[in-house]
Amino acid sequence: MPRSIIIFGSINLDLVARVPRLPSPGETLSGSSFSTVPGGKGANQAVGVAKLGGSSRMIGRVGEDAFGAELLKSLRDSGVQTDLITVDRASSGVALIAVDDRGENQIIVIPGANGNVDHSDVARLQSVLTHSSILLLQLEIPLAIVKSAASVAAAIGATIILDPAPAPAHFPADLYERVDILTPNAVETAQLVGFPIQSESDIDRAAAVLQHKGAKAIIIKLGAQGAFCATETDRFFIPAFSVNAIDTVAAGDAFNAGLAVALSEGLELRDAIVWGSAAGALSTTKSGVQSSLSDRATVEAFLNRQKP
Repeated sequence: MPRSIIIFGSINLDLVARVPRLPSPGETLSGSSFSTVPGGKGANQAVGVAKLGGSSRMIGRVGEDAFGAELLKSLRDSGVQTDLITVDRASSGVALIAVDDRGENQIIVIPGANGNVDHSDVARLQSVLTHSSILLLQLEIPLAIVKSAASVAAAIGATIILDPAPAPAHFPADLYERVDILTPNAVETAQLVGFPIQSESDIDRAAAVLQHKGAKAIIIKLGAQGAFCATETDRFFIPAFSVNAIDTVAAGDAFNAGLAVALSEGLELRDAIVWGSAAGALSTTKSGVQSSLSDRATVEAFLNRQKP
């Protein structure tokens, strides 16, 4: 049987306004369109897992408001189990996004209920974790609670995949040793190790630094350059798939979802990274966030087309 995948993290609603140009301070502009888009890295990964056929269960918080109801419905409609999501008295987490005709943006994030995720949510997590579970974590909820969730999962023997985004100014040293697979992109890697990632030697050196800090395996997501993996016994590079990319915003979450589903079904790490890379590449061929995440049939057909 495939292993269960539990996603512990953020649930947001993005409020997106299209404008001809970004406003100056104090200026009022007329926009061309407005849309509400479900988001949050935790929810994105949960939807990605569900679309790929994985057993996806989300733990987090939404507000006791219309946005919260919309977010819960969106998750359920995507096949995510939502029974352990708490409805909080705070407002739902939102991101206010202005996007201009050149694709530049201004973003204001208000954590809302995401900022209230606490040890009671960790207790709910503990009640459903088993040694065969895969736990997906990100850093859009309080860092202390991420640490607590990782500690609980490590004690049970679950596999912990941490997407260190957004990378904090001070990453807790004791969190590294609880992580089975750390999946930063190049920017986040540079923030974690303190030097820029500009060459293959930088990538290898950064992975060694992160392993020294305690992470068991490192996957550095390099976008169109592919992915580099370092484990205790191996170091290898997986080239990127060639696609016509138009929007990369959901690629990292799609990668982590694909990686988790592949591992849950017993694939070796190298093959699971290929799966994650395919899911990430396909997400860049569509606009949007959760709407750009591909289903299993699409990913499998894409992978079959790559075979000689």
